[in-house]
Amino acid sequence: MKRFGIIGFGRFGQLAATHLRDHFTVVVHDSRDSAEDATRIGVATAPLEDVAASDVVMLAVPVQAIESTLAAVAPHVRPGALVVDVASVKMLPARWMAEALPTSVDIVATHPLFGPQSARRGLAGQPLVVCPVRGEAHHRVAEFGRKLGLKVSITSAEEHDREMAYVQALTHLIGRTLVNVRIPDEELKTDSYQHLLELCALIGDDSEELFFAIQNLNPFAGEITQQFIGEANGLLARALKAGNRSAAD
Repeated sequence: MKRFGIIGFGRFGQLAATHLRDHFTVVVHDSRDSAEDATRIGVATAPLEDVAASDVVMLAVPVQAIESTLAAVAPHVRPGALVVDVASVKMLPARWMAEALPTSVDIVATHPLFGPQSARRGLAGQPLVVCPVRGEAHHRVAEFGRKLGLKVSITSAEEHDREMAYVQALTHLIGRTLVNVRIPDEELKTDSYQHLLELCALIGDDSEELFFAIQNLNPFAGEITQQFIGEANGLLARALKAGNRSAAD
């Protein structure tokens, strides 16, 4: 059985280990003491250099930590290994991996468009984006994803980030704002309001670190979010102007 190393054993690393342990010998490493979590899931912990020498290495660290993690991992990755990331943006991690890792290593940038909350009932139908970076291993990654029941899309890192500027950056801006406002679960709610409550529930446990990465490290996010803010302010200004006209009449 192939050895699958997960570097970064937070919420997503633990979710990945839970679903991968029946298909690989899973070993994990985290900067914090993760022995208790690993034992609960049924996988082993190991030093960074041992995990980095696995057949497949998953970088499940925050985007902001990928460059420093790669510097530590690169000397230990063996020729022919496959390295994947699971970051929410793809252009920067793809470039960092291509620059830092030996040319003998296959690289695939991936983005699971789900987390522990949305995958609490299983992986069936959950979306996975696969972006080729180096080698042909993206075909194997896509095939394995489909075997797990995931809905797999293969695209470029640039196209991923362009679409995520709407799908993720805009959604998380709206959702995080509503979470901070603490919108209540009202009795007289509409279906539309219920959708907003469900959005808050889905992203309410996400870290600010993830939010900042989605907003700051996607090169296309700023334009879209600023357009949204401008349109919202414009609509409110027009509504206020119309209200003042009605009052005057």
